[in-house]
Amino acid sequence: MNRVLKAAALLFPILLTAGELKLNTRVRVLGAQSGGRYETLLREVRWDSRKTAVIVCDMWDDHWCKGAAARVAEMTPRMDAVLRALRSQGVFIVHAPSTVTDFYKNTPQRRRAQTAPAARPPVPLDTRHERWGTCWLYTDPDREPGLPIDDTDMGCDCAVKCAIEPPWKRQTAGLHLGDEDALTDSGAELWNLLAARGINQIIFMGVHTNMCVLGRPFAIRQLVKLGLNVVLVRDLTDTMYNSKMAPFVSHFEGTDRVVEHIEKYWCPTVTSADLVGTPAFRFKNDPRGSK
Repeated sequence: MNRVLKAAALLFPILLTAGELKLNTRVRVLGAQSGGRYETLLREVRWDSRKTAVIVCDMWDDHWCKGAAARVAEMTPRMDAVLRALRSQGVFIVHAPSTVTDFYKNTPQRRRAQTAPAARPPVPLDTRHERWGTCWLYTDPDREPGLPIDDTDMGCDCAVKCAIEPPWKRQTAGLHLGDEDALTDSGAELWNLLAARGINQIIFMGVHTNMCVLGRPFAIRQLVKLGLNVVLVRDLTDTMYNSKMAPFVSHFEGTDRVVEHIEKYWCPTVTSADLVGTPAFRFKNDPRGSK
């Protein structure tokens, strides 16, 4: 084990020997004796780090909603620590800041995605719809009901509604781009990167659970349909949800409800405690206990 890995092992004890990750996954399943109710199932899995990638979704430098921008800024240091730890274990890091990849056009991370050998996915990539300048995977009625929150107002939870004028120009500078990382917002480019490395396990983090985390062409709906093993890091995400909209719960409870939806219909979740060995991240304005 080299010096970097030794240091990571001391700082982040949940990470096992070099090359192996231990994840405590959570999923919701219909229990045989539950009378049609979902039950929580916890299961430990161990993943080969060399067959694992992290996808960082839309952690932009700014947002039209001031509250959303503040929460991204608050979450960024913890996310960067997680990425550094996983990178040291050989996990492949893919930054996916939608619509702003031109900012990185001359970087090796962007070129790595653009020049990956073309690979045919096991099922065709879904490129049927467009939203916000890119293809979009909407709610799949064959697999899931509608989301458990009303986000038709676009989800700004600020006391004074923010004007919807997208200001983002790049990914937040607080997330380090590693020398061996890649950067893309394309489902096809992502598949090429994964296929070239034999990667079939995905750790997903970023924002927002009810929108980009599910719907982007590189995001959870697409990845699950491609047959990949996916987990969402549920404490390193956020939701565009206004607590004045149904179901009239706090912003943070709204996020939890979307996370539960993902656990029921799409993929398991984990917390960053699995990845860095310290308590799960919690926003300072969230008065509840750990996730």
